[in-house]
Amino acid sequence: MIQLVAFLGNYGREYEKTRHNTAWQFADSLPFYSRLNFSTKFQGQIASLDYSDFVNLASNAYPELSKNGEGPNIPKNAPTKIFFLKPETYMNLSGQSIGEVCNFYKIKPEEVLVVHDELEMNPGFFSLKFSGGLAGHNGLRSTKAVLNTPDFFRLRFGIGKPANVNIADYVLSNFSKDEAITMSLVYEKAGLCLAKTLLASDPSRLTQQWGKVNVNA
Repeated sequence: MIQLVAFLGNYGREYEKTRHNTAWQFADSLPFYSRLNFSTKFQGQIASLDYSDFVNLASNAYPELSKNGEGPNIPKNAPTKIFFLKPETYMNLSGQSIGEVCNFYKIKPEEVLVVHDELEMNPGFFSLKFSGGLAGHNGLRSTKAVLNTPDFFRLRFGIGKPANVNIADYVLSNFSKDEAITMSLVYEKAGLCLAKTLLASDPSRLTQQWGKVNVNA
């Protein structure tokens, strides 16, 4: 099961609304975000929730998780806590922060979910996957290098890849007004995906259902 959710982004107010900070924008949108008490540690901001508290918060935020008026069951292999991390190393060194958390709490790579922006998908799409290539994403490259494996879960948010545009400038630019509206719809749907992933005893079973979701479909 997932024990660590790492939201990749760049630290600093000038980066808050950029495409590269999609994961941090998603984190801010989560219904239970205000219940996370972040502290500075492990080269980032980290918070935790008791697993039972997360189950209650998730079931209140997403009624579709409940069956017959009862909240979701707690799996037998559920972790004691779920950790939420915002690395503050800047994107290219995100793995350093993730690695420190994993080493300290003895979290395995396959128990990590990395949330990040994805150039190879357009705005309006998000995807849950396990392992695979890095698609040129420096945050993923750093994470793979530190964990010594690509075998961790990813929740990817499409930001598009326009032709004839400098990629570095593009990812550090803000969403347009229309794109921002689209992303808010994506974050809402992806919040349910995240909740289901954290409640799943075997998250890999969800990668087909949430393999590529178009909120405009």
